Amino acid sequence: MRDTVFIEAMCGGIGVYIGAGNKVGFARTPKMLAYILDTKKIYGEVMFTSSMDFASEYGFADNGDARKLFNDAVEMRG
Repeated sequence: MRDTVFIEAMCGGIGVYIGAGNKVGFARTPKMLAYILDTKKIYGEVMFTSSMDFASEYGFADNGDARKLFNDAVEMRG
């Protein structure tokens, strides 16, 4: 069984967790986030925390910016 992957907006970047409370990376750029996703072999379904919907409360300029960062990282991976 595979642990759930959580994606969280925090401090103007994205925190990546494999399992609840087990942070495996943090990125402020799509390139760094893509690197984390690749090295941790994270593919497929992930769960976004509510912070991704309210990203402006977690250091982003706009609420949609955290999801944009994540989507840009996924696009970089091909």
